[in-house]
Amino acid sequence: MSDPSFNLPSKVGEPTWEAAYLLPTQGQWTEEDFFRFHTNRMAELVDGSLEVLPMPTLKHQKLLKWLFSGLELTVKQHGGLVLFAPLPVRLFAGRIREPDLLYIAPHHLPAADAAYPTRIDLALEIVSEGEDARKRDYEAKRSDYARAGVAEYWIVDPYEQHVIVLSLTDGNYQELGSFKPGQTATSKLLPAWSVDVQQLFSIS
Repeated sequence: MSDPSFNLPSKVGEPTWEAAYLLPTQGQWTEEDFFRFHTNRMAELVDGSLEVLPMPTLKHQKLLKWLFSGLELTVKQHGGLVLFAPLPVRLFAGRIREPDLLYIAPHHLPAADAAYPTRIDLALEIVSEGEDARKRDYEAKRSDYARAGVAEYWIVDPYEQHVIVLSLTDGNYQELGSFKPGQTATSKLLPAWSVDVQQLFSIS
């Protein structure tokens, strides 16, 4: 028997439950549901559930802008495409992620009429505050990007002050390095791209 309170309108100060009832329940989200859902928050699809991501901070966006500028200059020489969130990427069936920064090699560029990319070669995440965000970037996304065949995964952690670069080998990521201030993070996929970690984390 359903709870009769479900039929009552939401009160002032409560969540708008009526709107929530129009959406799929957790565990029942499809890709079609995901792409129909419009929000001012970034979200990802994981095992039929919607994961709403924390809004980026000013520091986060400054780091992202700096990283994007450097990578874009490199890619202009090598070809391909650099993009940044918000942009859903369908990694595999039922898994949609939004990397903070991504690179697509020339031979994987999507068709001109594609709404979203489905194959990327490098993903970069800037770790957000909170244990959930850390676990997502260090564990869940590491597993997802490896399964999707993403050749390189960068984890930029402004709280631990390091940049971890992971390279895909036989379906699993191998750590190329954990780079700290005073060191330069380098890419195996794009050897011409490097990041001065001291300069990166000095951004204010």
